[in-house]
Amino acid sequence: MTVSDDDLISELYAGCFRRLVVQLYAVSGDVNEAQEAVQEAFVRALVAPRRFARLENPEAWLRRVAVNVVRSRHRRRQVLNRLMRRIGPSPVVVDRSPEHLALLAALRELPEGQRHTLALHYLVDLPVTEVAATLGVSAGTVKSRLSRGRQALAKLLTDSDPDPDVNPDPDVNDYANNGRADVRS
Repeated sequence: MTVSDDDLISELYAGCFRRLVVQLYAVSGDVNEAQEAVQEAFVRALVAPRRFARLENPEAWLRRVAVNVVRSRHRRRQVLNRLMRRIGPSPVVVDRSPEHLALLAALRELPEGQRHTLALHYLVDLPVTEVAATLGVSAGTVKSRLSRGRQALAKLLTDSDPDPDVNPDPDVNDYANNGRADVRS
């Protein structure tokens, strides 16, 4: 009876995941980091299961990959920490106003593509071309998502928070906003 490549990886996962996590915990000092590194090693094994199945010692390969993942992450954190020390502390200000919270709630209701596009363009302040590059879509797609997203947001925000000062009669609102009535023939 032969074992499929996926079965081999499943058996290894069941048999050595905990052992590898314990070993990586000793290296990293962080159990979550150890678990993530071991999981990343298994993901890399799944990318090329036939090649992985031909290894003489798959557990040793998994351990080496997981250790390298921990080392890479540690180096990146050190670089980021040095950079952050040079820049200095920057306070994080969270806007908890009702309007901001309503906007965030409405954003969560949008389809993922529109939500990411609106967030990158309006909250991160990226131009259309950079949003397109970040999301891996065309600039036209970004423009379309921005347009549809703004329309959907306007509807969500209008439906969720009716303004008691606004009269539903458009002629009255036009008069109130412009100082003159909209005369229609």
